[in-house]
Amino acid sequence: MTAHYCSNDTAAIIHQVFPRKTFLRRKTPGKSSDFQMIAANIDTALIVQSCHFDFNPSRLDRYLIMATDGHVEPIVILTKTDLITQDELDQRLAIMSSVTKARVIALSNITGIGFDEFQQTLSSGKTYCLLGSSGVGKTTLINRLIGQEAFETRAVSSTGEGTHTTSRRQLIVLSQGAMLIDTPGMRELGIVGAGDGVNAGFEEFVVLSAKCRYADCSHEHEPDCAVRAAVEKGELHEDRYSNYIKLKKESEYSEMSHLDKRRKDKAFGRFIKSAKKHMKD
Repeated sequence: MTAHYCSNDTAAIIHQVFPRKTFLRRKTPGKSSDFQMIAANIDTALIVQSCHFDFNPSRLDRYLIMATDGHVEPIVILTKTDLITQDELDQRLAIMSSVTKARVIALSNITGIGFDEFQQTLSSGKTYCLLGSSGVGKTTLINRLIGQEAFETRAVSSTGEGTHTTSRRQLIVLSQGAMLIDTPGMRELGIVGAGDGVNAGFEEFVVLSAKCRYADCSHEHEPDCAVRAAVEKGELHEDRYSNYIKLKKESEYSEMSHLDKRRKDKAFGRFIKSAKKHMKD
């Protein structure tokens, strides 16, 4: 998008809006079936999780589904490696490899370990979006990239819960030409009718589903379910199975809610049109 800025920097004229090729979105918090657009035309989503309090594979699944739904490449960034032992880090990396095939970079903003690898992933002309909970170190990463404390950060609370410091999305152009979007921490991360995204994030379940007796197996109560059989044999982890079922139901419900809303909007539009016609008569 190009714009002409006035002399006092208070207004701009939009001359062109680029077509939306990729996007990141989430369900609007609450019971609404609407969605909130986070960013568009993103090349890579940098999904940030702390190795300490914030480490949460189930929540990571949601971010991965969000990226897949919007056709955005994900990269997982594990921060605060200085707060855990090497054995604990190895365990977390093993969990990551079982959850996603996406690239995983472990780093510490304190020691600098892994930061060079992260910096080398940022290419000139590409747009990256930082996603993650409050307090995982997204803004600290940006400050380290630009070499100064340009953006405010706050310490994590004693309970490990992050505090909101970034309150709006902002685009930063780095010296090497990469563009980076910082986003506020997300407490709620509802998915929006992302059936394909769920399947892409749980490919092992999709493969097993082909062996179920019923093509429309829900993997909950039906006999001869290959997915449940794999869970019972220990071939699939119980927690991952539970998260798959939960996200699948949430996606289906979101899609139904959205379609129902569209039907109601169309019906209301027809009612208004009919009412106007009768008023003219």
